[in-house]
Amino acid sequence: MSLKTFKSYTKSTRGTVLVNRKNLWKGKPLKTLTFGKKSTGGRNNAGRITSRSRGAGHKNKYRMIDFYRNKDDLKAKVERIEYDPNRSAYVALIKYEDGVLNYILAPSKIKIGDEITSGKNKEIKVGNCMPLSDIPAGTNIHNIELSPKGGGKFVRSAGSYAQISGIDQNYCIVKLGSGEIRKIINTARATIGSVSN
Repeated sequence: MSLKTFKSYTKSTRGTVLVNRKNLWKGKPLKTLTFGKKSTGGRNNAGRITSRSRGAGHKNKYRMIDFYRNKDDLKAKVERIEYDPNRSAYVALIKYEDGVLNYILAPSKIKIGDEITSGKNKEIKVGNCMPLSDIPAGTNIHNIELSPKGGGKFVRSAGSYAQISGIDQNYCIVKLGSGEIRKIINTARATIGSVSN
């Protein structure tokens, strides 16, 4: 996704920089991978407001995102990149070789038609998912698991990434965007690249 600047015809356009969304999918999301999301309006089960300034908002369907990426050794093609109202990052619809469709967090610099895969000993390429032990130090990663087969828990918001600093026996030293350094077991998985948008 590239940035869009404007000529300064008016004061408001002088410093305006927007994200160019022309490559995003303009249709509806895939129906089989969505479900309705009830708006609470900030109220609890007693009807009392527990979080203020939460209006009803627009109706939006929740996209089921695959944070696990456990279909190993199967190539998947990026079908389209979509806006998701439930998160700051864009999501990508991928189609595996066996015909299964899934939503994943779209990494930045991924394009429609790109092929990605997951599993052990895969190529270090944006969008590929693999154990932390297979990723070299200094690589940007996102959607990091805290424990093996637990699904991505860290680094999921737009533009965020973490870096692998080194290896300590069975653990991988990961530096998060906040500057925090964590030791995560090296059989846990992560996806290469930073998050889109």
